[in-house]
Order: sequence, then structure tokens, then C-alpha cells
Amino acid sequence: MSTSDCVENLKHEVQPIVAYFSMEVGLDSSLPTYSGGLGVLAGDTLRAAADMGIPVIGVTLLYRRGYFRQNLDALGNQVEHSADWDPEKLLEPMESRAAVTIEGRKVEIRAWRYTVRGINDHVVPVYFLDTYLPDNSDWDRALTDHLYGGDDHYRLCQEVVLGLGGIAMLRAIGYKQMQSYHMNEGHSALLTLALLEEYCQKKGLSAPTEVEKEAVSQQCVFTTHTPVPAGHDKFPLSLVKQVLGEERANTLTAAGCCVDGMLNMTHLALSLSRYINGVAMRHGQISRDMFPSYPINSITNGVHAGTWIATPFQRLYDKYIPEWRSDNLYLRYAISIPLDEIRQAHAEAKRELLAEVKRRSGIELDPTVMTLGFARRASTYKRADLLLSDLARLKRIVRQVGPLQIIYAGKSHPRDEGGKAVIRRVFEAIAAVRDTIPVIYLEDYDMVLGHYLCAGVDLWVNTPQKPQEASGTSGMKAAFNGVPSLSVLDGWWIEGHLEGVTGWSVGDSWQAASNTAEEAASLYEKLEYLILPTFYKRPGAFAEIMRSAIAINGSFFNAQRMVSQYARNAYRL
Repeated sequence: MSTSDCVENLKHEVQPIVAYFSMEVGLDSSLPTYSGGLGVLAGDTLRAAADMGIPVIGVTLLYRRGYFRQNLDALGNQVEHSADWDPEKLLEPMESRAAVTIEGRKVEIRAWRYTVRGINDHVVPVYFLDTYLPDNSDWDRALTDHLYGGDDHYRLCQEVVLGLGGIAMLRAIGYKQMQSYHMNEGHSALLTLALLEEYCQKKGLSAPTEVEKEAVSQQCVFTTHTPVPAGHDKFPLSLVKQVLGEERANTLTAAGCCVDGMLNMTHLALSLSRYINGVAMRHGQISRDMFPSYPINSITNGVHAGTWIATPFQRLYDKYIPEWRSDNLYLRYAISIPLDEIRQAHAEAKRELLAEVKRRSGIELDPTVMTLGFARRASTYKRADLLLSDLARLKRIVRQVGPLQIIYAGKSHPRDEGGKAVIRRVFEAIAAVRDTIPVIYLEDYDMVLGHYLCAGVDLWVNTPQKPQEASGTSGMKAAFNGVPSLSVLDGWWIEGHLEGVTGWSVGDSWQAASNTAEEAASLYEKLEYLILPTFYKRPGAFAEIMRSAIAINGSFFNAQRMVSQYARNAYRL
């Protein structure tokens, strides 16, 4: 163990520690260790903890070949390429080593450290686990190559490295006592098995009793992000026995997390956690309906202000509300910022976005035209094509009320054929309206492009199929920058929506399931009769909505508030 490791370990032994486990963590676009919202949320959580001085460490996997780089051809067909990168240039290598047993083989693990430094210099270390070591077989080396790659076998082995290997690595580095282990989704749930085995080893037991299970539960926190049953990781018990061995499979079965011959990672996390939460009010309700035997709470997501507020708005907030960095609640005072200065900051952010669009696509958009943004993972339930579902009406709106231009971005998982089809449908619509409405689909959506889009568009559009949006966070980032939302009432927007004040709803109710035809009609009606007329004919009124989005949504839907709720309610700090 290095001297720096020892110093860090001594420091951490005298204070409570939260170990935050996540399959993906988005900290920087140069680290392609995230695919979308789950990973970016994890990064925002760790950054907020650093700002607030919360004693947290992060644990994730390295992904030497990243998620993927996306190319789109003229018809919208997605082609994936590996996002290779060099950990040596961006991360600090750790000397400590750990190991897990997979299919009877010893698989060696090393760790790389990324340091998140808060506004008051508090440090949150993030450990990236890596199996690319000479003593491992070629197959085992590749376990930390791809995020969400491979089949169930590959995924289960990755989750062994994250859960069991993560605990082993923390012990090897010197983190012996943790107050809480936070599982961000069920991918890391096997850490509970590692903790059970530690308790049994201390007591000389061959199998855990209810006493050991309760002891583990008192240390664990679980956040579920998935409102549909199909989204929860499940593995056949035969595969679990193959990968983990008969004894460990029996322990998992005894823990009550194997149902109908399947290991359900969500059930494992639920059964061995003292605190469980969904990520929005509505998502908590849905999760309680899905898992009625468990006490599931809600902590609505938030995003990291210092990361997602564009430079023009950071300067503006520094001028009028300098406390905003240390206490995001002060963004409430944005309600006093002069409207002209809100508009000037947005105009600067919009110019930066349009310059980036031209650089990436060669297409020059008009800064005076209302610009709509739609950027998120391309999957069927997010319905990226709903905005383009009635092109005749959209053209009529543009002719009679005012011009529009639309910017799309988003990757589809390589195995998600439905999501890839959505991208192709958007491209078909782009071709059909080319002479009337400029619509651009930017490829290879990442955090950098997200910064530009969330700050530079005039309206953020979100059209998920209810009730499948657990929370969503992109609209929160837009609100930080004075960009109101036009969104289906699902996820966080149920809580953030004030009609005509922070933005507009698509549809009138969040309780009912989605009706695509009715929601498309509502979307077009809001654009035609409310949003475009306000933008073009009453710019002062539109600026008031921009300002309210900052003051009302930005002051609440931030990662500081979210992390403070975790600290009080989940971590017991």
C-alpha cells in the first residue's frame, strides 16, 4: 500500500463513511464510463457530496472501451464504435489489489482513483475497478471493457466484480468500517452477499441467520430507478450457480431474492436494505405498488448546479446571488434578477449552442427563431417522434404563428432495435419537413453536448409514455439556465410543473396512463396557442417564465437538496 493510501485510510477511519456504488458514473466526457441519466446522476451526487463535505466515496467499473461512440448515416441508421480511452492519462493508479471468484477462477482486480474536489476543497474519491491484469484470462480481462455490453453471463460477472469485488477492494485499500453502503440501482446488490459473508466469517458461521441479515440491512441503502418490471436485472439460478458456486447461490436463495428460478437483483437489494427510495414522488408510489412488501420512500432527483449552469448564467448569479454556489436554495432569489439580463445571458448561451451545432453538423441555425431541444436516450417509451407525429399540423403552426427549429440528440442501446427505429423515424420526418422546419439530429450525445443543449435551446421538450419516466433530469438542467419545459406529466415534472409559470404540460393529468393521440394534440395546441405566441409577441412574458423556472425549479431540483435528504433520511449523518 502506498504512503498516500495509508494517509487517506487513517483520515477516513475517524469519520463515518458512505460507500456509493453505481454501475456507471458520469464525471467528465473524457471518461466514457456512463451511458446516460443514471451515470450522470451518480456523478452529480458525488460532486454535491464533495461540495457539502459529506464523507462519501464512489465505487464503479472502469470500462476501458466505454459505452460506445455513435455515428448516424443519412437515413438515421446507428453505427456503434468502441470509445477507447487511456486510464493512465486521467486517473491515479492504486497499488492495492483485490480478487473475486468467478466460475471457480480467481479474478484479480485493481483500482484507479478519480478525485472529486468540492467548492471548499473537500475530497470525494471515486474508485474505478479494472480486471485488465496479466494474471487474468483474456475473457476475465474484458469484464471491465464495455458498459452494458454482452449477454446475461457477461453482465452477471460484471456485477460480481462491482458488488463482491467492490467490497473486497475497499477492504484492500483500508476502508474497514462503513456507516452506509448505497446501491444506486440493483446492479451492485451483490455487495450485500459480501457483507453477509463478512459477518459469518467473524462469527464462524457457515450460513447467515436472521441476525446477520438484519445487521447487513442496517448498513445498506437502495435507490431504485426503474418503474417497469422488465427493467430490473434478473439472472437464471442455473447461471448464478455457474458463476458464483452452489454455496453462494444457496445463500442468495435463503435471503429470499430468488423468485421463479431467477435471481432478481432488485429483490436482493430490497430484502437487505434499511432504507429504500424511488427517485420522484410518483416513482415512489409506483415502486410501492410493484413491491408492496417493502417500505419504499421517495427522494426526488436533483442535478449539480455548478456543473450544469452555463457560464453566462454563472456570471449572472455571481452578480446578483453570490451565495448560490454554496447554497443552491438561494437560486430562489433569481426572481429578482432583471428580465433583460436573463434574456442577455440566454442569448449568449444560445449563440454558443448554435456555434457548436454548426461545428458538428455544418448547419447554421437562426438565433432569432424559437429553438426546441429534445435530447435523451433513444428508447421507445421516450417517444422522440411524438413531436413530429403530425407534420402537416406542425407546418401549419409554423406558417401561421411563427418559425421553429428543432435539435435532437440521443443514443440507442446497441441491442435496442425499437430505439434505433425511433431514430430512423425522426430522420424520415426531418427529410419530410426540410423545406419548412430545420430539424437536426446531432450524433454522439454526451455530457459536453448536453451542456450546450440544456442551456441554449428556448424550450425543453419531453414526451415519455406515462408512467415510465422514473424521474428524468435533463429538464432540471434546462431550468437552471432559464429554459422552461414542455413535458408530459411524469417523473419530476409532476412536482416541478406550474402551468404557464415554469413551463407547460403535455396533457392535463399525471394519474392516467398515456394516450398518444391526445398527448400529441395537447403538445401541438400548447405550441400553437400558448408557447409560440408568447415567445414572438410577448417576449417579456416569456422571460418571466424563464426566470420562474430558475427560481422555482432550480432552487429545489438540485443535487444539494437531494444529497441533504439522503444524508438525513438514508445515511443517518
